[in-house]
Amino acid sequence: KTAFSSQPAVPSRNRPVAGRPPVEISPVFIGIVLFTLAIGALIFFSIIPAKLGVFLFVVGGWLISLCLHEFGHALSAYRSGDLSVVMQGYLSLNPFLYTHWTTSILLPLLFIIAGGIALPGGAVYVNLMAIRTPGKRSLVSAAGPLMNLAFLLLLAVPLFLAQVGNFSIGSSEFWGGLSLLAFFQIVALVLNLLPIPGLDGFGIIAPFLPEDIQYAAQSFSRFGYLLLFALLWINSPISTGFWSIVSRISGLFGVNSFFVNLGFNLFRFWS
Repeated sequence: KTAFSSQPAVPSRNRPVAGRPPVEISPVFIGIVLFTLAIGALIFFSIIPAKLGVFLFVVGGWLISLCLHEFGHALSAYRSGDLSVVMQGYLSLNPFLYTHWTTSILLPLLFIIAGGIALPGGAVYVNLMAIRTPGKRSLVSAAGPLMNLAFLLLLAVPLFLAQVGNFSIGSSEFWGGLSLLAFFQIVALVLNLLPIPGLDGFGIIAPFLPEDIQYAAQSFSRFGYLLLFALLWINSPISTGFWSIVSRISGLFGVNSFFVNLGFNLFRFWS
């Protein structure tokens, strides 16, 4: 998700130059990717206890997707004229620069554990004054979900190949973990596109709304996703419709419900 601010421009002495984005991949992000791949390989060959392995694999993959999501916002903001994202380190894919320990990691992880609801975690702060046109502001908000979609497509490739081969290679626990990670991407994608203040879906349409509505929505944004969680947690037409959409999209991407359930049961290794 994005958080718009009216912060002053970066001092000219240290101001980055527009052009090719100065992306510097953080060693922290590289470490998370290598760790997640290593855990995935251990699960694939049944070397590590399945429950612990799936938990670590899914959490690692979720952190990767969080970094990619926020990087998408930052890269789009940079290309739209906000050079301050470079000074903030948002183009480094470093999760520590996108997150607050409680609201960005702990709460979303608890929501995933409780009900499989992958709430958005981190945030990048974008200088609204540097992005002049509504279309570009809208694109900045859309860039995060687009990264979730790209990550989902990446996960869907091995799932499709495995389905063609009737999941004959690798352990079923591995395919369960990978299916669950893909399922969480679908949940996050649908959630983020909902037009609720605090989520990217509202950020996409907000630049085209009257300013008084935008200002009113800002005061509600910090509570929007908590209200959404409550609505999805109870049995209601809203939750039924939401999970129906998620199920349909899962089918389109070949995410098998059997392996999603297997992955979720393994993910909750303490139960």
